This record gives sequence, structure tokens and C-alpha cells, in this order.
Amino acid sequence: MVESIPSEVLFAAGYALFLMIAAGVLERLAVHSHCRSQQYELGGFTFHDELDRWECPSGHYLHRSVTDEDRRVIRYKAPAHACNACRIKPQCTDSRNGREIEREMGPWIESELGRFHRGISLALILLAGLLLLIEAARYHQPRAHLVLGTPAVFIVVATARRLRAFSKPFR
Repeated sequence: MVESIPSEVLFAAGYALFLMIAAGVLERLAVHSHCRSQQYELGGFTFHDELDRWECPSGHYLHRSVTDEDRRVIRYKAPAHACNACRIKPQCTDSRNGREIEREMGPWIESELGRFHRGISLALILLAGLLLLIEAARYHQPRAHLVLGTPAVFIVVATARRLRAFSKPFR
């Protein structure tokens, strides 16, 4: 007689897969949101990598003003006199001290916000793994372990990928 797989095991495996998908979707949405906000904030500005400066839509330059190693950002600033005399200043900035732009020193995932979102994603995946471990301890049937082991393989791979973001010390 072939033993059937308990429905609780099937539900646990399905829920673990759901948590993994939710973690991936949340992470992708965070990256998408970050990119969209960057596009909105920097609309019309062009970064000249070889000169290490930004060019505004009016042709003025924002030069490096501060490098913040703790936050891992570089600030670029336009001269106040150039911004205050600019015809498109109301659409660009309300500062009397000139427009400022912050640029991250590393990839998004190495930023504080990126690491925060990666941490939430990792927590969801680890929760899925814990759920599978509990179910595996409750049911000692080989077929149940096969059903629970399949998403567990994906969890191990996803966890290893996400842990790489935390392997570099954040300064």
C-alpha cells in the first residue's frame, strides 16, 4: 500500500514556495522603486564619469563637494550664483545654496536601503525554511520528505545568494 502525502505537508511546501516568491517580488519592487525615484530626481541631469561631475539641463556643472565614507555617498553641488540666476530654477531646486545631488559609491544592494530590503527578503526565506524543517520533523514519511525537500533546495540557493550582500562589511 502506498502511503499518501498528508495535506498539511503539501500546504507547508506550497506556503514555503509562496514566501520565496513574495521575497523575490518584494526585492524586485524595491529595486524598481529605487530606480524610478533616481530617474525622477535626476531627470535631465547627465553624469560625466571621466570628469566626475554632473551637468544640469541648463549646462551648468555640479562638482564633487563632499565624500561621505560612512554613508557611502558622494555629494555634488552647483554654484549658488549659477542656480539662483537660472531660468529653470523653480523646476529644479528651491535651495538658495544651489542644487545638490547625492550619488551612491557602490551598487544599490550595498546601500543601507538595499541591505534593509535584502534583510526582509532573507527573513521571509528563512521563515519558509523553518516551516519546512518543522514539517519534516513532524512527518517521518519518505514521500513527505521528498515534497518538503524540493522547496528546501531552492531555499538554500536563495539564502546563499542573499547572504552575499551581507558578506562585505558595511562602513
